[in-house]
Amino acid sequence: MQAAEIYSEYDHFAWFYNKYWGGEYSRPALAIFNVILFPHLPAGCRILDLCCGTGQIARGLTDHGYQVTGIDGSEAMLRFARENAPDAEFIHGDARTFNLPDKFQAVISAFDSLNHVMEYEELKTVFSNVHASLDDYGIFLFDLNLEDESELMGNSLEMVEEDHVCIVRASYEPEEKLKRYDLTMFTPEGAAWRRSDMTLFQRYYDPDEVIAALAECGFSRVRTYDARREFGFTLSDGRIFYLARK
Repeated sequence: MQAAEIYSEYDHFAWFYNKYWGGEYSRPALAIFNVILFPHLPAGCRILDLCCGTGQIARGLTDHGYQVTGIDGSEAMLRFARENAPDAEFIHGDARTFNLPDKFQAVISAFDSLNHVMEYEELKTVFSNVHASLDDYGIFLFDLNLEDESELMGNSLEMVEEDHVCIVRASYEPEEKLKRYDLTMFTPEGAAWRRSDMTLFQRYYDPDEVIAALAECGFSRVRTYDARREFGFTLSDGRIFYLARK
């Protein structure tokens, strides 16, 4: 699966993500950052928001006084991000290939963004790119969804609102640790409704292999946090926050 194929799907999804999911996730995520990240950062330092989506977390970071640069592969996501976080800088780029001239005191990647990296070797490439972008002793904070019992079952979700009807059909391939989401959305267009279909994927990585990949890419002092058990984070059944230092 090529990046252009993935990101073209995300473009269609951007308005929905911006209106319904970005803010819902950013509020509890920023509360967690306030506990495990902000106390370790100098005031006003530079933070890279990798796979920044529609910019709600970037806005929260700038509101805390940090200098924020966001990278995302979806131009449609970035259009919303520039509106939501006008004090941040945004760049259209790929987490697997980015190379920025500036150094950052922290890099964050939130809302299971890196679960959308399909191959373990590609995940290590992302980690290497992050390592290269950090100052000495810089911090890398990200979260990943975990494989758990709920993932082993196919399930569906229906959402009916005034501005859309959305049906999400999920399936899981345990041998590949691959979650597939088939979305069908109807949105009003004049007197009719317009249908759009898209497919999104996530891959689940065992925490031990994530920690091994971080160590291979030069990170040390990796600490993990169970989002539900330690912070009461309830937006998913299984989510781990990883905090690593260069």
